[in-house]
Amino acid sequence: MVYSTNPNAQFTTFGDREPATLLPSQQDLRIHLDRLKGNKVVTRIADFIGKEGDLAELGKLLKSKCGVGGNTKEGEILLQGDHRDKVLKLLLDAGYKVKKSGG
Repeated sequence: MVYSTNPNAQFTTFGDREPATLLPSQQDLRIHLDRLKGNKVVTRIADFIGKEGDLAELGKLLKSKCGVGGNTKEGEILLQGDHRDKVLKLLLDAGYKVKKSGG
């Protein structure tokens, strides 16, 4: 906060703004295979930089193309099941820089 003598001054916090969504060619995504509680397998797409709305839109596209459920939160997309190869192809075709990570 900066000191102001203006009684009508409005203060904004800079840390609360969402980062602008990078172009697909500037994104550097990673695809992981994880096991959740109950030994369920999920495909996790991490390191998305951008607005939550754009992340949700990408997640919706991937869920529909893979025909599975999942969710998006905190910069990650979770898809039920092992869909690493299909997601890799879909993201590369969309212009994203993407790699498989882990085993």
